[in-house]
Amino acid sequence: MLYQYPTTPGEKSGLSSTVWPAPAKLNLMLHITGRRSDGYHEIQTVFQFLDLCDELQFDIRHDGRISRPNGPADIEEADDLVVRSAKALQKASATDLGVEIRLNKRIPVGAGLGGGSSDAATTLHALNRLWQLNFEVDRLAAIGLSLGADVPVFVRGFAAFAEGIGERLQPVSIEPHWYLLITPDVHVSTAEIFADPDLTRDCPAIKICDLSTIGWDNVCVPVVTKHYPKVAKAMNLSSGFAEARMSGTGATVFAQFTSKNEAEQLRQRLLATEDWSNAWRTFICQGRNQSPLLSFMKTL
Repeated sequence: MLYQYPTTPGEKSGLSSTVWPAPAKLNLMLHITGRRSDGYHEIQTVFQFLDLCDELQFDIRHDGRISRPNGPADIEEADDLVVRSAKALQKASATDLGVEIRLNKRIPVGAGLGGGSSDAATTLHALNRLWQLNFEVDRLAAIGLSLGADVPVFVRGFAAFAEGIGERLQPVSIEPHWYLLITPDVHVSTAEIFADPDLTRDCPAIKICDLSTIGWDNVCVPVVTKHYPKVAKAMNLSSGFAEARMSGTGATVFAQFTSKNEAEQLRQRLLATEDWSNAWRTFICQGRNQSPLLSFMKTL
């Protein structure tokens, strides 16, 4: 589902009744330039947001308890990044307040679209408002980094060229292309991909002086397609009609277009092929240089 902003946010009972968006992202390219002594990889990537969003609601509690009564069935509540981010913010602020979080997942899990990290960032922003903490964005981003390398880009909310483990961000402006996303029915393990000895880890470092000079390749593609045949199948099938790329460590394959109609035409052609799997999910999304979360927060 593409996110549509409420016309009157929180009109029933204040911000607690508001549905907050947590947008997906694409890694438009991904290079690995080395491995650090702590085992993390040095990367260079370009993030762009999408108008495909999870939805979260927050009901404030006064007993300090944090819970997530609904969410992905295959993720334990204690392991869910929305719970972990709420607890991290609660600890950092020493607040006595708690929250009940209702999460409506629309972004596929393990798809390279950053859904979990985005949910965490939305939780940080929402609770910063609802708990009336008034933390600066830098502080929220620092808390986010302790939860995952992709969380800061969602907290800051601008399309970016990222370095380090993904936390050093430079704003970029990218054409708001339309994308057809294809997500095979697999959950790719990022840890497995980064541990593979065949992964290219010595890409020459590039400078973000001109996006037109960047090679828009993803060094994880050969490793992911080796381990996950369904991703390889989706890549091969899409490549017959358009330039197919992969977001992050997968599993989502995407193609870029100048119009929504072009993306829809390709989707219909793929659905009609003999090799198409009905278990695969497709989305047609538009790129955003400003996160839909930030756009939404301006309406509050």
